[in-house]
Amino acid sequence: MNRKELFDQICHKRSFLCVGLDTDVKKIPPHLLNEDDPIFAFNKAIIDATAEYCVAYKPNMAFYESVGSFGALSFEKTVDYICENYPELFIIADAKRGDIGNTSDMYARSFFEHLKVDALTVSPYMGEDSISPFLSYAGKWTVLLALTSNRGSQDFQMMRDADGEYLFERVIRISQTWDNADHLMYVVGATQASMLKDIRRIVPDAFLLVPGVGAQGGSLEDVAEYGMNDHCGLLVNASRSIIYADNTESFASKAAGEAAAMQRSMEDALRRKGLI
Repeated sequence: MNRKELFDQICHKRSFLCVGLDTDVKKIPPHLLNEDDPIFAFNKAIIDATAEYCVAYKPNMAFYESVGSFGALSFEKTVDYICENYPELFIIADAKRGDIGNTSDMYARSFFEHLKVDALTVSPYMGEDSISPFLSYAGKWTVLLALTSNRGSQDFQMMRDADGEYLFERVIRISQTWDNADHLMYVVGATQASMLKDIRRIVPDAFLLVPGVGAQGGSLEDVAEYGMNDHCGLLVNASRSIIYADNTESFASKAAGEAAAMQRSMEDALRRKGLI
């Protein structure tokens, strides 16, 4: 999916919502534990309930890898289900990969050839040669960690050099020499919304993947005000606040209600920007 196609979906859905499929088998409704594949059963119900309100899904690999090969199969089934039933939706594998070049080659092959996701989160700490294998895939997106929403982001990302530039700003700026806004996105936590103006000065055209709205307390209004550009340029992720809105047999309808509420707020933001 290219940038225009993603923006077209945003306008069509009147939403820039990404639903995080952080599926913890210990948190899903108990009645699903009787299913042959409880994780996939939960994901399928959430996807069917929320697909009309979102433009993307972001399964976090840690939640699947935590239960071994069974979870890996659940992940694959989830990706296949979205591709077959909702092919217009964007799929981000949240795996935060990044290693020396030949290892990154294997990661890229795994996610972009075998699993066929649209995008993959990666860590840029090891530099260009650890990222270039991901960028070699036409039509795929590499999502670089830039400024995250966790407390520990202060440890390194907010360090300044002698010229006063933050480390995360340097990462974003240098990465622009590797590729362009048609293939690179950036993770910017919603709890860091005040920094979005400065980030937009470095990457005015890039899409930003913004976690931290909902359970983590980030403000959707602030993210939209400071981070939206002329083609929206935002994918705002919500996970727990949607998928764990309820723990009964009504969990899917409750998730739909939470997703619909976010979609309405996003529609308002898009109207204020004049994009729809």
